[in-house]
Amino acid sequence: MNPSELSARKTRKLQPIGEILVGKGLITRDQLNAVLEKQKDTPKRLGEILVEDGILSQDQLNHALAERLGVEHIGLTEHDVDSLAANMIPEKLARRYGAIPVRFLDENTLLMAMVDPTNVFAIDDLRMMTGYDIKPAIASAEDVFGQISKIHRLGDSVDEEVSAEEEELIADTPVSADIREAASEAPIVKLVNSIISQGVDDGASDLHFEPQEKELVIRFRIDGVLHEIMSIPKRMQSGVLSRIKVMSDLDIAERRIPQDGRIGLTVGGKPIDVRVASMPTVYGEKIVMRLLDKSSVMLNLTDLGFSQKALSRYETAFRKPYGALLVTGPTGSGKSTTLYATLNVLNSREKNIITVEDPVEYRLGGINQTQINTKAGLTFASGLRAILRSDPDIVMVGEVRDKETAQIAIESALTGHLVLSTLHTNDAPGALSRLSEMGIEPFLTASAIECVLAQRLARKLCTHCKEPFQPSDEALRQGGFPQEVMGRGITLYRAKGCPRCNNTGYKGRLGIYEVMLVSEAIERLTVERKSADEISRVAQAEGMVTLKEDGIQKVLKGETSVEEIARVIV
Repeated sequence: MNPSELSARKTRKLQPIGEILVGKGLITRDQLNAVLEKQKDTPKRLGEILVEDGILSQDQLNHALAERLGVEHIGLTEHDVDSLAANMIPEKLARRYGAIPVRFLDENTLLMAMVDPTNVFAIDDLRMMTGYDIKPAIASAEDVFGQISKIHRLGDSVDEEVSAEEEELIADTPVSADIREAASEAPIVKLVNSIISQGVDDGASDLHFEPQEKELVIRFRIDGVLHEIMSIPKRMQSGVLSRIKVMSDLDIAERRIPQDGRIGLTVGGKPIDVRVASMPTVYGEKIVMRLLDKSSVMLNLTDLGFSQKALSRYETAFRKPYGALLVTGPTGSGKSTTLYATLNVLNSREKNIITVEDPVEYRLGGINQTQINTKAGLTFASGLRAILRSDPDIVMVGEVRDKETAQIAIESALTGHLVLSTLHTNDAPGALSRLSEMGIEPFLTASAIECVLAQRLARKLCTHCKEPFQPSDEALRQGGFPQEVMGRGITLYRAKGCPRCNNTGYKGRLGIYEVMLVSEAIERLTVERKSADEISRVAQAEGMVTLKEDGIQKVLKGETSVEEIARVIV
């Protein structure tokens, strides 16, 4: 299709997308009217709002758009992208136009998957650049940009922010400003860059470089679960690990003790903060790189997976002018993200918000954030003391690790400050007992703590391939489902696996929450040093939904699976 044909198609009267969706039975007339009303207050398109509100899937919308525009809809995971065709346009242009060549249709025509096939200027540019007529097809942004990353991965741009001093340090292993121009660089440099690039593209939180007897194994932690990605010959191990140590300013000659460092990267235009930790093992140094995507931190509580009831209970607590809020859960359960999202809600010019963290994972505008430095004597306790001399309204302590920090945090909450912090306990009621075990007087704990939020992160079922099934009543009973769902023939979903989720059946994560408000009854039990089980029974009677119950609700909604809830909640 040439640009004049597509332009003519655009100028003729097209049926509104809303009417097409109603006609296909994908939405009701009432839903359309409600979204049209909502659209008056936002610049977003009708389809965007329908997908965001969960009324339509992106695939359903794309099929309707394809029908409206008279173009083909393709799922790129179901089509082999011809690498020769795909490489006809540079990555920067492909990303700008949201387009990737799929294959040659004939000697003159190129099938082009596009996020917006109505962009005649893009089609015109692509036709002139490739020398082929362009036949546009519509595909999801997820598919298009995923394929662009896959095709150009080995040449992806991982730009390291290197100071003049660091440039001298790594003279033997030069860093290119753009890896697409790195043809002359050492293979080890390009290999490490491509591994980091792949980790970012796959949404990994941690990259593990693990020396074994005969190879170096690379594993990525994706959605909380480790996956083996590749293995590298043993002869390349030393070069790969040394390259990472040079990038993170670690001592490459020291291999007997653990070291910590960081790297500031830009990957595909996104700023990435990388924390690097090395540890000696019998086969060499193991290195773990934690990737913190500064551009994608969730700072909206409504996006984290809270049910309406849980969010309402939690907001009741953090809107108070003083008191302590504790977020509990194991490492990697999203506690810091929840605290950042809470601070984002509370942040205003009228409030002095100060944090003391280890490490400062994300930088928030308008908030004074302090990094722990134990070598210099700046600990959580000393940092917290300094904060209290700085006239704060809201204080966030990264973690309560010892009695001294806990004591200062509790006293701060009792003297008119709102204190947010984290604690390692399995559930919300256990936090009160843990503070008593640390040596904090129960009457102080009872008076200071306003709310305890326990949480876990569960993997979300892939929306493209999740498989419906009807469980037996016995299976529901064993899974802890409430009695009222028995015998109703309910439909649940389980993981299946497809190319879009790397055949895991899961993509993304959502929070599972347990919100315990400290009432007078719970205060009395705390002072009397009652067990966490007794406190839990009272809290449930007062309306607390347990982690297991919240997880089951998300299973019933089709957001996750029974197996995943069993994995994250013991």
